[in-house]
Amino acid sequence: MTDAERPVAEEQVVTEEGLRKAEEYVQQEEGAANRLSGWAGMIVTGIAVAMSLFHLYAAYEIVPTQPLRYIHVAFVLVLSFLLFPLAQRFRNRIQWFDLIPCVLAIAALGYALWGGDDFTDRAAVPDRLDVVFGVILIVLVLEAARRTTGPIMPIVSILFIVYAMLGPYLPPPWTHRGFEVARLVGHLYITLEGIFGVAVDVSATLIIMFTIYGAILLYSGAGKFFIDFSLAVMGGKPSSAGRAVVASSFLLGGPSGSGVATTVMIGTVAYPMLAKAGFEKNAAGGLLAAGGLGAIISPPVLGAAAFLIAEFLKISYLDVIWMAIIPTLLYYASLLFMVELDAFRFGARNVVLKAELPLWEMTKRYGFHFISLIAVVVFMVIGFSPMLSVFYSTLLAFALSFLNRDTALVPRKLVKALAEGSIGVLSAATTCAAAGIIVGIVTLTGLGLKFSSIVIGYAGGSLLLTAIYTALIVWIIGLAVPVTASYIICAVIAAPALIKLGVPDYAAHMFIFYYAVLSEVSPPTALSPFAAAAITGGDPYRTTMQAWKYTIPAFLVPFVFVCDPQGVGLLMKIPKDGSIYTIIWITAITGAGLAALAAGAQGWALRRTMRVERVLFVLAGLLLVFPSLIEGLMETLTGADIPYPAPLGLALGAALLLWQWKTAAQAASRMTS
Repeated sequence: MTDAERPVAEEQVVTEEGLRKAEEYVQQEEGAANRLSGWAGMIVTGIAVAMSLFHLYAAYEIVPTQPLRYIHVAFVLVLSFLLFPLAQRFRNRIQWFDLIPCVLAIAALGYALWGGDDFTDRAAVPDRLDVVFGVILIVLVLEAARRTTGPIMPIVSILFIVYAMLGPYLPPPWTHRGFEVARLVGHLYITLEGIFGVAVDVSATLIIMFTIYGAILLYSGAGKFFIDFSLAVMGGKPSSAGRAVVASSFLLGGPSGSGVATTVMIGTVAYPMLAKAGFEKNAAGGLLAAGGLGAIISPPVLGAAAFLIAEFLKISYLDVIWMAIIPTLLYYASLLFMVELDAFRFGARNVVLKAELPLWEMTKRYGFHFISLIAVVVFMVIGFSPMLSVFYSTLLAFALSFLNRDTALVPRKLVKALAEGSIGVLSAATTCAAAGIIVGIVTLTGLGLKFSSIVIGYAGGSLLLTAIYTALIVWIIGLAVPVTASYIICAVIAAPALIKLGVPDYAAHMFIFYYAVLSEVSPPTALSPFAAAAITGGDPYRTTMQAWKYTIPAFLVPFVFVCDPQGVGLLMKIPKDGSIYTIIWITAITGAGLAALAAGAQGWALRRTMRVERVLFVLAGLLLVFPSLIEGLMETLTGADIPYPAPLGLALGAALLLWQWKTAAQAASRMTS
């Protein structure tokens, strides 16, 4: 029996300790929920199922906006206080003091519902009871966010509240007239510009519908099928193990919805095969983390922040999916290219990727899992709203599960899926509610306009520097708060700076979205690489550096559609004075540039590259990916202009490949002689 044919189980490369650590990183992103049993478990499950059923009803029958948001937040707060303990030592049981905030949450939101139009008319001059219940709700939202996502988000929210109150005492340009507690509470609690603003609206409509849909898919066995399908399709090459990671991460993006969870789910199955193929621990972990990142940016689901883009820009979610197609294809094409280079670079061994069933038999039995994923987009294309599209796709996934006895969502499994659908939204929902506090204060104080003026001032009016500063701001904020919160905060304080300098609003928001997602692979809170390192046994920080290498496209492509006038073609938008051929051209040269950058990063093209060749490959890639950026940078630094940088990059890349092919052929002929 050869090494390639030895069963994976004999390797035992994924340890129990590694899985436990990886699960801890998943809990850091999604919260460490109580595991309840007995009456407590039944009651919490009942509440979670009721929440899912309510939102399924709201997707089909129109529920007025304010009541929908109030009821959604009420469910979220009650479940958060019952499922997430006050402190670690209170895990896995409900304490009597957890019931107090549940009652207060119901009281505060019941009061808002009962108040009707009279209540909403008092936003500018709330009465004493309004203020009391408003303060209670703000405190409850912050505490729920702390329990589900950690202390950073509530701390940031509190700092914004302090900023709103201390405006007159701050130095210019941060000064403003300041707001008293009553005015703040009225804005955050009573209007639809605070806690119950855009973010909670998206949470109450789209995010929860997709978490319910994802739970239905997972409990019907779609996750296992997607991994097995990827293994069966990608076999037969030295790069097969790496290809399977890339393919399965794309397919799992829909039902998982979490970069860390996708990394762990794929890693436990794929790492033994990566190890047998010859992947070093840190490189294997980096590839797994890069795959997890891809799951967040892959249509048709994308991440929770993508739903917010549609709401902020007042466009359809289908438009957001449409804009994400080319960047996603470029990302995965670059990942696959790097995997192929890896196979040559370290001489990967053939690995027999054994799924439980042959490909045709597996597809015949379980291929129906693809239907509902495709249906999400089809329903939107034919005119259904995103909510209705996911609603019908969820019903379709449920009905199709009965095509096979193993996957049928019988009542017990259905109850678990519906409960998990609501529980899965809690961390995103509390983040959205807390972020609503920040957004409300930004709109109340005018901080967004102030901040954009400050950024543009520091950048001297340069679009390139403004984009770099914006990317750094998003990245730094993303280190502290979840992806959804990072996008929301930066969409209101950083996007206006780019838009002021002529960047289309959709390009500015997509730029911020991609950089918010990159916090998944950025230390010191790089949860995906750290979880991957726990599985592989590698070093977390070396794994993170490897993940950065694989995610080069995600770091670089957003600059193209912000800094290059033709770059909006990557978002499926025809530039001014352009045509459909402009989209094809910018996609082709960006893809070629990413391939050149990948060769430089991997140190391999047709053969191992010398140091000077690596530098030249990187230069060729930059000339292709950033033609206008290179022009502007050279003009800024030297006053000179580089004519036609993209053709120059193509010529340089072609010359390097020709040189490598010639020298590799000469070396081969010398060896044979």
